[in-house]
Amino acid sequence: MASPHHLEAEYDLVFAGGGTAACVTASRLATAFPDLKILVLESGPTTKDKKEHIQPGHFISHLVPTSQTMQFYTSKPSEYIAGRAIVIPSARCIGGGSSVNFVLYNRPAASDFDDWETEFGNVGWSSKELIPLLKKAETYEIDPTKPTHGADGPLKVSFGGEFLEIGKQFIELGPRFERDRPWSDEGNGFSLASINKFFKVPKWVSSEGRRSDVANHYIYKKHLKNLSVLDGCRVNRVVIKDGIATGVEYVFDKRVYPSAPQDMHIVKARKLVIVSAGAMGSPLILERSGIGRKDVLERAGIPVISELSGVGENYQDHAFGLTPYLVDPETPTFDPLIRGELDTWGKAAEQWEKDGTGLMAANGADGAIKMRPHPEELPELGPDFTKYWNDVFANKPDKPLFWLGALGGFPTDQSAFPPLKFMTSGCILGYPASRGYLHISSADLYADPDFYSGYLSNPADVATLRWAYKKGREIFRRLPIFRGPFLPAHPKFAEDSAAALTETGPVPFDAPKLVYSADDDKAIDECSRQWVTTAWHSVGTCAMKPIEMGGVLDGKLNVYGVKHLKVADLSILPSNVNSNTYSTAVVVGEKAAVIIAEELGGHI
Repeated sequence: MASPHHLEAEYDLVFAGGGTAACVTASRLATAFPDLKILVLESGPTTKDKKEHIQPGHFISHLVPTSQTMQFYTSKPSEYIAGRAIVIPSARCIGGGSSVNFVLYNRPAASDFDDWETEFGNVGWSSKELIPLLKKAETYEIDPTKPTHGADGPLKVSFGGEFLEIGKQFIELGPRFERDRPWSDEGNGFSLASINKFFKVPKWVSSEGRRSDVANHYIYKKHLKNLSVLDGCRVNRVVIKDGIATGVEYVFDKRVYPSAPQDMHIVKARKLVIVSAGAMGSPLILERSGIGRKDVLERAGIPVISELSGVGENYQDHAFGLTPYLVDPETPTFDPLIRGELDTWGKAAEQWEKDGTGLMAANGADGAIKMRPHPEELPELGPDFTKYWNDVFANKPDKPLFWLGALGGFPTDQSAFPPLKFMTSGCILGYPASRGYLHISSADLYADPDFYSGYLSNPADVATLRWAYKKGREIFRRLPIFRGPFLPAHPKFAEDSAAALTETGPVPFDAPKLVYSADDDKAIDECSRQWVTTAWHSVGTCAMKPIEMGGVLDGKLNVYGVKHLKVADLSILPSNVNSNTYSTAVVVGEKAAVIIAEELGGHI
């Protein structure tokens, strides 16, 4: 076949990867510098004018094994997760995660950003500099006058087109039961005031029911003549001559363009190469380029250009604990969509076409709390957690331990279950202590990487999930629509345990709290290891910190040892953030644009 795209021989800036951060950075720079020629190469397909990237409820369709918009990375089996080989999906399409994610709006703590500056020396990356960039990116349709939110940015935020009864009951009853954790109208205010507060969850969805992705709002709608964003172009490596990045080598991706020849092509970059392939993709590109750990590169037969031991290390994901409960069969949930029931899909699509409301304009995550233990509760987490608390949380009161939400359905493969209706206690660990790694296994750019997720390898994470299970269960068993636990996904308590799973309906509001024995705690931990899953929040594999700390790049995003080469995506995070990573990817993209613009002699 003919070449899928015509590329010029040279551009000023070349982006290796076309996800969230790349689209933001490239758009801002193309707008500010109309004489610059900018190229973005994305390995996955285009998202332009496709309903599955415009209708928020379609997030379910991107997770099926045959999805063309995802790359599925299989981690090594691990004893820490009951011998499982967990699969981590990573977006591979123009717009990246913004085009396929759950549209859940959840922003970090201010100290998360401040840590990047104070603990890792990245000047200019504090909350003082980054919060204004987040405001610039959004239109907070819920209340644009709120101090940390935006009023005229390209990405719109609303409560979506459907608010399920499950979320309503959670945020109504939760503050009554957790008496020192009240309701608030602001769960994302970058301050202590958003901690231990029940709140209605916003969505990256406009009031018209459209997904707020960067592909549409930073790229497609702007029609920038000096910006080329091409799909199906998989970058193999950065071309480096005499320590200077001069371009990239790429191939037309065989999944997007199966008939295209697999010949390698080179496109030159006159000024800069920006690797922006995400936490899963960027370290692999760097390693294939000769940047990384010496032993990893030598095993793959790749000459070492810059020996950086941190490339591919420090892998983190927000471990996701899912605890499902049965609800009244008449309760609206996302389960029929999750199961692929065509009648429900048809009705939801029809409703969305009519007025932008209904399940297609929502995600089922409507009520939540960013929970942090009070001093008197700390003993409940046990000794495995004490040191981690002292190291990470004790002196930073705006850091929650986890995000706990009421999900309207059970977001997993339900093919082995009867057609039931669920509500799920969803716990996303804000700052998991466990670490993994991701490296190339060979020089073949299509080869599966050497990947280890590290999930629950640190006992502090297990202790956190145990406490979250108990906290969530006390609230959910009191909700009027509660019809008992879904036993296959709960701990296997002894029949005579005080915590036995015997309830088939809601308990009285004033029922005593359950009491757990040491054996019960072991059962909860075993269940966590069997059921914990990914939140799609992979970060940290090309960390922005000093070399002696395992860093890969400096605070200006420059890769150590190579000139004219930067990385800008979620791989750069030197430490984790308590948030769904979309907002962080957006701010990385905005900050990268500011940095590059200054180096080009201008400003954004």
